[in-house]
Amino acid sequence: MVFFRRMLFALATAAGLLAGAGAASAQMNPAQRSEIEGIIKDYLLKNPEVLRDALVELEKRSKLEEASRREQALKELSPKIFNSNFQVVVGNPKGKIELVEFLDYNCGYCRRAMGDLVTLIKNNPDLRVVIKEFPVLGPKSVEAAQVAAALHKQFDGPKYWAFHQRLMLARGQVGKTEAMAAAQSSGADMIRLQRDLESAEVRLAINEVMQIADALNLTGTPSYIMGDEIVVGAVGAAQIQAKIENIRKCGKANCG
Repeated sequence: MVFFRRMLFALATAAGLLAGAGAASAQMNPAQRSEIEGIIKDYLLKNPEVLRDALVELEKRSKLEEASRREQALKELSPKIFNSNFQVVVGNPKGKIELVEFLDYNCGYCRRAMGDLVTLIKNNPDLRVVIKEFPVLGPKSVEAAQVAAALHKQFDGPKYWAFHQRLMLARGQVGKTEAMAAAQSSGADMIRLQRDLESAEVRLAINEVMQIADALNLTGTPSYIMGDEIVVGAVGAAQIQAKIENIRKCGKANCG
């Protein structure tokens, strides 16, 4: 699949070169244009590494542009990312080291990373963890995220953390039924929870996360924000711990 995608890029690059030649020779007669296009085509066929080098440069520029867009979005959205009225904070609410996790309750990788988060909170008393429900895996994920958002109106800190772990460690797909059961097991007022579940705030909470994720071009879970860096995927406690140490050392996730 990667090879096929690269071939498409290469063909697009070649097409662009040929089109560019045609545009540059707009004032030439047909024979002259045909001759120039033929020279370019012949050169590319004899030197295909030119397309490879162009592809490498294209990918490099694309990554730099994406990094620049994300950096700008992180600055603009910082209040909503780290201090939204809708978010849940676990670990140390006043911790100087901040970790934001975007997750889906039906994401297998998120469930696998749950143990990493428990370890990180245990080993870092100054870690403030912001949880963002990011339901990208279908209707049941949306239902579970809605229940979690509604429960936040009752629970925060340790009580919410207990609910969160119950739901993350559940077997199989989870939706409203499973999330409500986890809430009840955690001591929630179920009448109030059902009422809050129908409130506009729940929709606003989910929509806010979706807008942040879209601005940051997040497409999967789990995804993390640490300082000025976005980390995508269940990278493991050790890698995140290394970034925590870097933030303590130089104020950035990477001290380079």
